[in-house]
Amino acid sequence: MSLLRLRAVLRGPGGLRGPGIPWRIFRSYSSASTKEKANRNGPCERTELLEVLKARAKQLQGSNIPEVTVSKVELAALDNDKYQEAVVPGPKEKQPIPRAKGNSLAHSSTWAKKLQKEMYSQQPKMKQELGSAASQLALGSQAKAEATPKTKAMKSPKIPKTKAATAWTQSSGSPHSKPRVVEVKGAAELKRPQRMPKDKSNQQVLQQTIQANLECFLFLQRAEEAERYLLLCHSSPVKRKVLDVGAFNVVMRIWARKGCLNRLDRLFSILEAAGLQPNLDSYAAALECTGRSQSPPKAILRYLQQLNSSGFHVDELFQKCLFEEDEKEMVLRAIRTVQPNYQLPPPPSPRISKSSLLQDFYSRETMGSYPKLDFSMQELQERFQQQLEMELKNTVTIDSVEAAKPLTPQAIKARELLGTLRSQWRDAILQALQNSKRSMARPKRLSKYNILYHVYSFYSNWQVGLIRPHPIFSQLVSNAAETTLTFNSSAMPMLCPPVPWTSPTFGAFVLNDTKLMRFMDDTTHHQLLLEQCPLVNLHPVLDALNQLGNCAWKINQPVLDIIISIFNDKGDEKLDIPPPLSEAPKPPTPPGNSSTWSKSFKHEVFLCKKKAAEMHSLRMDALYKLSIANYVRDKVFWFPHNMDFRGRTYPCPPYFNHLGNDVTRAILLFAEGKPLGPKGLDWLKIHLINLTGLKKKNALQERLEYANEIMEDILDSADHPLTGRKWWMDTDEPWQALACCMEIAKASRSPDPAAYISHFPVHQDGSCNGLQHYAALGRDLSGAASVNLVPCGLPQDVYSAVAQQVEEFRKKDAERGLKVAQVLQGFISRKVVKQTVMTVVYGVTRYGGRLQIEKRLKEIDEFPEEYLWEASHYLVKQVFNSIKEMFSATRDIQNWLTESAKLIAQSGRTVEWVTPLGLPIIQPYYRSRSTVLNCGMQRLSVKTSNSSQKPDTVKQKNAFPPNFIHSLDSTHMMLTALHCLRKGLTFVSVHDCYWTHALTVDVMNQVCRQQFVALHSEKILQDLSEFMLEKYCSSSSSSTEPIAHWQKRLKEQLSNVPSTGEFNLKQVMDSTYFFS
Repeated sequence: MSLLRLRAVLRGPGGLRGPGIPWRIFRSYSSASTKEKANRNGPCERTELLEVLKARAKQLQGSNIPEVTVSKVELAALDNDKYQEAVVPGPKEKQPIPRAKGNSLAHSSTWAKKLQKEMYSQQPKMKQELGSAASQLALGSQAKAEATPKTKAMKSPKIPKTKAATAWTQSSGSPHSKPRVVEVKGAAELKRPQRMPKDKSNQQVLQQTIQANLECFLFLQRAEEAERYLLLCHSSPVKRKVLDVGAFNVVMRIWARKGCLNRLDRLFSILEAAGLQPNLDSYAAALECTGRSQSPPKAILRYLQQLNSSGFHVDELFQKCLFEEDEKEMVLRAIRTVQPNYQLPPPPSPRISKSSLLQDFYSRETMGSYPKLDFSMQELQERFQQQLEMELKNTVTIDSVEAAKPLTPQAIKARELLGTLRSQWRDAILQALQNSKRSMARPKRLSKYNILYHVYSFYSNWQVGLIRPHPIFSQLVSNAAETTLTFNSSAMPMLCPPVPWTSPTFGAFVLNDTKLMRFMDDTTHHQLLLEQCPLVNLHPVLDALNQLGNCAWKINQPVLDIIISIFNDKGDEKLDIPPPLSEAPKPPTPPGNSSTWSKSFKHEVFLCKKKAAEMHSLRMDALYKLSIANYVRDKVFWFPHNMDFRGRTYPCPPYFNHLGNDVTRAILLFAEGKPLGPKGLDWLKIHLINLTGLKKKNALQERLEYANEIMEDILDSADHPLTGRKWWMDTDEPWQALACCMEIAKASRSPDPAAYISHFPVHQDGSCNGLQHYAALGRDLSGAASVNLVPCGLPQDVYSAVAQQVEEFRKKDAERGLKVAQVLQGFISRKVVKQTVMTVVYGVTRYGGRLQIEKRLKEIDEFPEEYLWEASHYLVKQVFNSIKEMFSATRDIQNWLTESAKLIAQSGRTVEWVTPLGLPIIQPYYRSRSTVLNCGMQRLSVKTSNSSQKPDTVKQKNAFPPNFIHSLDSTHMMLTALHCLRKGLTFVSVHDCYWTHALTVDVMNQVCRQQFVALHSEKILQDLSEFMLEKYCSSSSSSTEPIAHWQKRLKEQLSNVPSTGEFNLKQVMDSTYFFS
């Protein structure tokens, strides 16, 4: 199903309309704007939601494809600077040319004088009438819009199901592309003395408020009220200064829809009197009006001449304006009245990413479908309707999988009391918010219970204030023993395909606001970089995120049921199913009063409490995941994706997704099934052995033979998971191994295993992926061989190689009589050094590495505890020396990146770069500053770290190497995702672990290797050097420091790009264990 077809579903007849909710008003607002609206039965209260929906649909339809026809609805590209680059512009827009006075209606002195007189005479009346209308349209933070007793209530018009009211058109004259609907002030507030906004941000808020109020009138088709409100703003010295042509265009569109040309002529006169120039949307409204009212040719020619004299071309109306319903037909009718042979301009060709890595990708015409599964129009509409309803409610209440306790009279009474109290609290909080949005310094008592109280506790020498639930409230919740869980709708998997990402501000959920890039703290530089980046440069990243979110999932119900049964049977820590708190260790009985407690006793009590807290946290995490999985057990669902500042991708729902632990991954299946094919069953068996961790050093063929040897254990595990031999329990990933055993059993017992339809995801893991990228960057021959970039009959284990190298160093030191080297004899293993080797590429320091090794040594019961510090200090030094010897080019590149980042940060700048796919990246590390706030209850020390502070030099330099490598592995994953999309594969990833069907593992492996070679065939380090030299060392660079000194050092450092070795990248194509 193509993207056009999806857009047709979004826009088609009936759309996703629910009762009284027209599916055509779509705008991207924060989900917070819908939280306070519990009741949406009236059109006034429904306006903001419908606007949200409409702008999202417009943006989806307007992006990349400038014109789509669905059920007589013509759609054009968004006329917005931010999105215009994604659509090839038509005739180049010229600067507006002043019109000749003789030809312009707006220069009529009679009109202007008459209008001015009328405005002053009607102003008091307008204020009174506007107050009545505005009180009906208060949408801001109120839960309901109510008319005041002293004002005359407006009757809400009925909105036809087949023809909903229009919404705001984004115009090139408006500086804001997404105005928020805010509360319209009542009549009393309009009469207050007006003050000039202090700064531009206040002026922008006022401008957005005016625009939003006009939007409300537009939605309700209240032309008279809209014009009165516009004239009232025009008569105000303060508001007149923020009026723009966009505000006039909104009112023009209402009159154009009604075909009232005389009222529209009047608005053109007001526009000119305000010193504003009409834009394309203004002329589109005028011509629509003339076409709808079938005006004489003289009136049409007048506007066409005015359009030309303003520097526009008639073709631009159809290339840059966004039309709705029959608006385009009306404009075309007007033009053809005076120019019968006029033909529409050809649609512009979409702009294509210029990345050299994707020239072939975007030049082909064939493209995978969106959504991936071939739903019918009706099915897709139903799924979007379900998702829309879920997001409208803002929260989702689901049944807990935890075994319910017997319902006692005490529990019934507690539930009833909780229900009553919650209702009272909700009403009281809403009332308080409505009464005062600025200050809640004197909150009213919400109920007879104070459910929160303030206490102090001591952590070391610090006195810390805590807000805790009242014990009575805690007991009440415990007694109620409720069996439901409530989540935000954004925490749940989507019930329909995610809305495709088409810009940094639009994609993922239908209504819930989602950031394309996850930010740290309150930094805003990422968002600014994305907004300033040409949209066409972001296409590859957006397409990759859409491909990942396009994968449909379903639940492996047999495995889920087994997990839930163990969860409710006291859990099993060995199988990673947390036990309940009843299984927590009991603290020892205290001897006497607390003053006589020994230090060891206090420590033992502390450990018991800590263990109980950890168990509770893990138990609740598992409860959330299993309950959400159980909620969608019979559904097809999707995970929308976004990314962090390095470009690494993540599913948006936080609790239940495929990035989770072994338990979570085991209960997920692809919703799309594919036959196993001739080699699919073999890949399932190899995947099973990979999950066991038993044959990591063996060849793939040996792993397959081993699987065939233990088929009895595999089938027994599938048939009797809890009562049989339980072979699956003794593996590295037991639950995924069990799920794979069940899939192998079904496939092997089917009449034709090659034809068996499998939904099971098979994984291919990178071999220490960070070091793979370093070895490829430096063309390091020895390093490449250690991480399987070179073809080899057996997989090379870099962790074992490092452990072996460390052991050789230890032997030499032991022979020289070094005590710690002698103590370590027999204790150096792959497991001891693995974590440090894995993380050294991501910037782990010797301090952090020592802690990692110390933790591993503690797990060895035989190791003498008194040597832990000395041994871990010795080993981390030897691990770093081993890596330096084995990966010489890696250390050179790492040092170059670190030193470059250090000099950049010392100059007062943050480190920035652009990935090979065109994604701009900035490191969000700044010095923190503590501020003490004197609050009513206590003082608060707030630590802030944002872009207004100086860069944190230590974090900037230490984080640059790992962040740069992360940006490369995300680029490789995205390239693989896009080319798998081109070949029709189902593909998802967990960073450097790629998933697909058993049938397509070979194809994915080929694509994965091709894209790795293509990526590292680029001049990555040279391009980075040139980018940074241009950014930080060009003559335009500004700094308060002496320029010559730091700039010279930085220029020398950046110019000295590390040399590369002799490794031939093409060997990766034949390396079986590169990803395996």
